[in-house]
Amino acid sequence: MIGDAAVGSAVTALEVLTMGRIGVDLYPEQIGVELPDVRTFRKMLGGSATNVAVAAARLGHSAGLITKVGDDPFGVYARRAMSEFGVDPSRVGTHPTLRTPIVFCEILPPDNFPILFYRQPTAPDMTLEVAELDLDEITEVPLFWTTGTGLSAEPSRAATLAALDARRRREITVHDLDYRPMFWSSDEEAGRWGREAVSRATVAVGGRTEAVPLVGDRTPEDTVEALLDLGVDIAVVKLGHEGVFAATRAEQVVVAPVRVEVVNGLGAGDAFGGALCHGLLSGWNLERTIRFANAAGALVASRLGCADDMPSAGEVEELLARDG
Repeated sequence: MIGDAAVGSAVTALEVLTMGRIGVDLYPEQIGVELPDVRTFRKMLGGSATNVAVAAARLGHSAGLITKVGDDPFGVYARRAMSEFGVDPSRVGTHPTLRTPIVFCEILPPDNFPILFYRQPTAPDMTLEVAELDLDEITEVPLFWTTGTGLSAEPSRAATLAALDARRRREITVHDLDYRPMFWSSDEEAGRWGREAVSRATVAVGGRTEAVPLVGDRTPEDTVEALLDLGVDIAVVKLGHEGVFAATRAEQVVVAPVRVEVVNGLGAGDAFGGALCHGLLSGWNLERTIRFANAAGALVASRLGCADDMPSAGEVEELLARDG
């Protein structure tokens, strides 16, 4: 079992358990400057599955994360930062030789945020194995979240699918498409394994372009329909500055974008994800859930960081009230 503490007693304690990427974000403090000319960086916690767990914790939910860091100072920092943000770090393993990933970006608002990943030869989180998972806990937790990056290489792929199989499509099982082309050998491979994961989930969430390897290049309406056809109960397609399209077999919801001054769009999707968890766990209807998640994403897009800048419920509600 990965991690530094027994988790048996946590089977009923957690509300949200995510699995996947972790890292340390080194983001420029000079906005609008290309990376060669940046002078200073702010160090923050990062990684999609990590950010979602932090976002859910910030909104009041008990959250944990299944991942691995390196045996290095950045690993110490990541585990400590998780704990400070209210995410249980006991499921974070330590790889003896690989380094904790670091991530640089360029912040070129309003819509250009190139990312530079340092995850070679592979990242510790990609070495998660089935034998290291507490499948009983994964089965029982109210909300379980996986990501597309976790499917991009073995043994993480097998571990991710085994975790989803253990759930047996229990509500609420979320798969985040999380498509990063640089992690895959081809779109065909990403599509194949993405479809396998979505067919095991009850909720699929991702950007329209992230869904292309799975279902082809379609309109938002057709993309949602194709994801539903793969077996999920809820499909959510994020459209960036055009808002969000979400649907079940019984209803469709279109939510307009929330207008903010964009600083860094990289954390918006994960803030959306944590807020989506909040709405689903709260039993809200689909429209209220998506409106809340959309506003949470907009708030983080107006800030520099990802995990470090996740909003509280009060901040999200205040933005919704202002936006009308």
